[in-house]
Amino acid sequence: MEGISSSAVTNANHVLKKDQRYTNTPYEAQRDFASVFKESMNKVNETQVASDDLTTKLVNGEDVELHSVMIASQKASVTMQATLEVRNKVVEAYQEMMRMSI
Repeated sequence: MEGISSSAVTNANHVLKKDQRYTNTPYEAQRDFASVFKESMNKVNETQVASDDLTTKLVNGEDVELHSVMIASQKASVTMQATLEVRNKVVEAYQEMMRMSI
C-alpha cells in the first residue's frame, strides 16, 4: 500500500499542481500520466517481488521472521487489490464515455 499511496499520490499531486497558470498540452498531459502510471506499476511490482523474496527465504529455512513475511505478503496483496480497483474504475469511466452521445 505504501507504493501506491506515498509515491504515486505525491507524483500525481506534483503533476496536477505544477503550475496552476500553465495549461499542459495533450501530449504533455499524456506523458505525465504515463510516467505516474509507470512509476505506480513499478512500485506494485516491487512489493510483489519483495513479498516473493521473503516467502522464498522462509521456505528455504533462512533467518527471516514470520511476521515480516506476513506483513510483506499483505502489503503486496493490498497494493494489487488497489491497483485492480483503480483499473476497474478507469475501464468503467472509459465505457461510460463511449456510451455518451455527441
